[in-house]
Amino acid sequence: MSFPLPQGRATVVAAAPGPGLGNWAGAPGATLASDGTWVLAYRVREGVTSESGASTVIAVSDDGETFTTVATLDKSRFDAMSMERPSVVQLDNGSWRLYTCCARKDSKHWWIDALDADTPAGFASADPRTVFPGDEQTAVKDPIVRRNGASWEAWICCHPLDIPDEEDRMTTRYARSADGINWDWQRTVFGPRPGTWYARGARLTALLPDGRAAFDGRATKEENWFERTGLARRANGTYEPASDVPVSHVRYLEVVPVATGGFRIFYEAPNPDASHDLLTELLA
Repeated sequence: MSFPLPQGRATVVAAAPGPGLGNWAGAPGATLASDGTWVLAYRVREGVTSESGASTVIAVSDDGETFTTVATLDKSRFDAMSMERPSVVQLDNGSWRLYTCCARKDSKHWWIDALDADTPAGFASADPRTVFPGDEQTAVKDPIVRRNGASWEAWICCHPLDIPDEEDRMTTRYARSADGINWDWQRTVFGPRPGTWYARGARLTALLPDGRAAFDGRATKEENWFERTGLARRANGTYEPASDVPVSHVRYLEVVPVATGGFRIFYEAPNPDASHDLLTELLA
């Protein structure tokens, strides 16, 4: 199964904010605007403690490689401990919606807010509203949100909170909505499998119209923050693995089809010092 994967011809979109573990630029969500420009939302983190800096950055580009930051949403704006992968969607009237991913300060809980703005720069002052609150047993994060005609679809990474210090486990659940604000959970569509390289968790990251998909996975708790990319395919409303081995040592792979018939991919790649850069490649 051919899938657009990193080929080693990448351009750095955003470098790690510093050296060492937890200094990460990445977790991208990208889309092509109706006028042909690129809009990219990504997470920047500065360390792995509760005091570490974290923000969601919104940037725009004419060519998909050189981006200009138009808004930065600091974690303090959401009273959050940290932030993770956002998703950005253009609405029918040309305005924009951003889904942010926030960590609660006093627990391992995560939730997802939505912000609406006339332009990507407008997210800097837009008011958030919670659309995926999660619950006492489930943290929700890393959304993929898509328009599908008059309806909306979302694939959400879910972390069970039932066992202390085991909250890094993850599955992917599917939800539907008529307006992108009020959501109905449908089912779990992908998850870990015992004895595999993703036995600890599996998170869908990229979905193509033909049913091909990419996911992040890890085998153990110790591999948290260093997931690898695997391939999956749609099957009877859920997803099944398309390969028994990881296909790339990157994470948060985002794939956007382009008019030429190829793809532009974005992903978070590790450096030797354990920091991460946000990279992009154009694949014919």
